[in-house]
Amino acid sequence: MDETKTAPWQEYSVLVVDDEQGMQSFLQRALSTRCGIAECAGSVEQARPMFKRRHYDLIVLDIALPGCSGIDWLHELRQDGYAGDVVLMTAYADLDTAIDALRAGAADFLLKPFSLAVVLNAIQRCFERSSLARENFVLRREISTRAADIEGIIGQSEPMLKVCERLKRIAPTPATILLTGESGTGKEVAARALHRMSPRTGGPFVPVNCAAISAELIESELFGHVKGAYTGAQQSREGLFYYARGGTLFLDEIAELPATAQAKLLRALEERRIRPVGSEQEIAVDVRVIAATNRDLKIEVAAQRFRQDLYYRLQVLEVTLPPLRDRPDDIPLLVEHFMAQLTPALGVPPLDLDPRTAARLADYDWPGNVRELRNLVERSLILGWFDIGSEPEIGIRTAPGSDETLAAVEKRHILAVLAACDGNKSEASRRLCISRKTMDRKCQAWGI
Repeated sequence: MDETKTAPWQEYSVLVVDDEQGMQSFLQRALSTRCGIAECAGSVEQARPMFKRRHYDLIVLDIALPGCSGIDWLHELRQDGYAGDVVLMTAYADLDTAIDALRAGAADFLLKPFSLAVVLNAIQRCFERSSLARENFVLRREISTRAADIEGIIGQSEPMLKVCERLKRIAPTPATILLTGESGTGKEVAARALHRMSPRTGGPFVPVNCAAISAELIESELFGHVKGAYTGAQQSREGLFYYARGGTLFLDEIAELPATAQAKLLRALEERRIRPVGSEQEIAVDVRVIAATNRDLKIEVAAQRFRQDLYYRLQVLEVTLPPLRDRPDDIPLLVEHFMAQLTPALGVPPLDLDPRTAARLADYDWPGNVRELRNLVERSLILGWFDIGSEPEIGIRTAPGSDETLAAVEKRHILAVLAACDGNKSEASRRLCISRKTMDRKCQAWGI
């Protein structure tokens, strides 16, 4: 930071609490020309009435103070609901003190003596976080007023408004519901919305990915088992139907259920009773079932891979989630929504969605639908620009006006994603949509 340049913090107020007169004078001089208000106190007892009289956006607080310590007052502030940042200072630092400071909710921890640049950088980080939090709050409110009025569902296009209207109409009923649509269209989001809007909202919402459980274990997972029912069943266990009592059981990728499990599911839906594997006893269950699939179940029935009677039992009410390519008007809202979600976690500012970029996003086919859009937003936030390229392997595009080669941008992009994943190559490979073998090969070539 340039120490001679006045920082644009005129809208912020700061309170410095330190019993050393020299430190008070040092920080007062530094902050009075940069902040709208910069006041000092020599103790917590002196600071308390000042804090009651005025709101401070930031408190710079010494730990070793006469009477109440800085950490004790920080605990008190947090208990009273103060949400502003607090930077703690100390001349006697050790690991335990630093841990106590962070646990108490300190935004930063400065070891005396420190330079002006160090304290100004710490304060700037706090104000940037505060500004970002304000922007995200305003953005969330704007999205909520413009989007469909169902929590979790973002969209104002005609297809999504029709879906939301249907969801609101059928949510209060006890009927079984089938959600259909391509992968990534938001079927689980719709299922959770149905649960929240139903009389069962106080009960559990239990999601099950039928494709992620082996055929040998799916019946045990859904209906439970008794001790000795099969090899490895060393004790009895309740199934997910049992755990979902009074709530909603969401069966995602229902088309992946094996035939025996389909028969048991049909009986559970018709009789509201289940029988654990290996048991002769039936258990009554009060569960609403919402099923979802990205396959055409009519084709699955015709191919004798899915029971026709179960299909008709599930299809009491069907809702089809539209693909993203059929709702391009919703893309700017979704981009803003994902940026509001991701920027705090990534610690980066939001990007500006200019008309040219918005048009390119609207023209894309989005085979991965909303899930693919979210991944693009996350990648773009890490890079610092919207990465809408289509080059081989990971889709890199240089920033406008850049003279960088594709190889250089690719390397910088991969390293940025690796950093965001704390060096986890498997997670970085997943986010980049490349194989782990490709990741290892490139890192080896770069000497990483």
